[in-house]
Amino acid sequence: MPRYLMLRTPSANRVYAGESGPLTAAELELTAPFARDIEGANLAGVDYLSFASDELLPGHLATVAAQSACFALFEEVGDLLRPVALPDPFVLDDDLVTIPKYQGKTNEQFTQLLVGVTLAAVTREPSGPRQILDPLAGRGTTLSTALMLGHDAYGVEGDAKAFEQQASFYKTYLRRKRIRHTADVTNVRREGKTIGKRLDATVTLEDTTLHVTSFTGDTRTSADLFGRKKFDAIVTDAPYGVAHGATTDVRGTSGRRDRSPAGLLGEAIPVWASQLMHGGAIGIAWNTFGLTREDLAAKLTDAGLVVQTGGAWESFAHRVDSSIRRDLIVAVNP
Repeated sequence: MPRYLMLRTPSANRVYAGESGPLTAAELELTAPFARDIEGANLAGVDYLSFASDELLPGHLATVAAQSACFALFEEVGDLLRPVALPDPFVLDDDLVTIPKYQGKTNEQFTQLLVGVTLAAVTREPSGPRQILDPLAGRGTTLSTALMLGHDAYGVEGDAKAFEQQASFYKTYLRRKRIRHTADVTNVRREGKTIGKRLDATVTLEDTTLHVTSFTGDTRTSADLFGRKKFDAIVTDAPYGVAHGATTDVRGTSGRRDRSPAGLLGEAIPVWASQLMHGGAIGIAWNTFGLTREDLAAKLTDAGLVVQTGGAWESFAHRVDSSIRRDLIVAVNP
């Protein structure tokens, strides 16, 4: 059986690069069922992710190309490495996610990994671009990642300033890239009163048209904001319980400011679960120092979701800094 070596992209984040080996191995195992005997390999001082597979078909190559850290692929031929051509996994340039720089931004490679692993758990067949919601959208890293991968992107963000920065960036980026698009911010009104703002954008590409809709608002009102709209996947990075220089209005069950994600997630998860299509999946990244995996799994189970457990599903925990040990969890709406 042929064996392949995936050369991983150097990460701009030194800490994440040092932790990414086991994460990318788990990502490949979950998203690429054709890959077997996955392990790390080192040739001439260069680290690779090695796996065995039968002949790689075009769909397999597309899956490998979409790995969050994939830079190049080689096939082992005796003592030589034969380059394997990979398709471009992105429908938009990757600077859509790399241009914005700000304190507290989630690593772009990890965001792509989180999106890919969550989509791997979705059991319903696609009828077009996947519908992906980030109900804690921030300045739009998850939304941009979804767009870049060819999916429709939806968001809710409680910080009006972050929403404005998100909307301004999309308008500027699409205009400067000369991409055919529309992008408008309008007021959201209820009972004659303005309660927030809404971004609606369309991105027209050669083969498809992608959509972005994002609201200002409390994530716990996400179902009210989107009405009957349902999603293939909900992908979000929960508050880590530490300050990143920006003020975040996260309030728990007490109603007081609460930097721990526990109170927020306890109230929000049932709302998010109601927005998933049957066969859809939710993927949450969070700081395990503020909430245990067992407690978060219980919240998801109580909302009627089936948590993915064992093996690679529980192999994503890694250190971000001294106060953050990040992990991810995925659950499916049966």
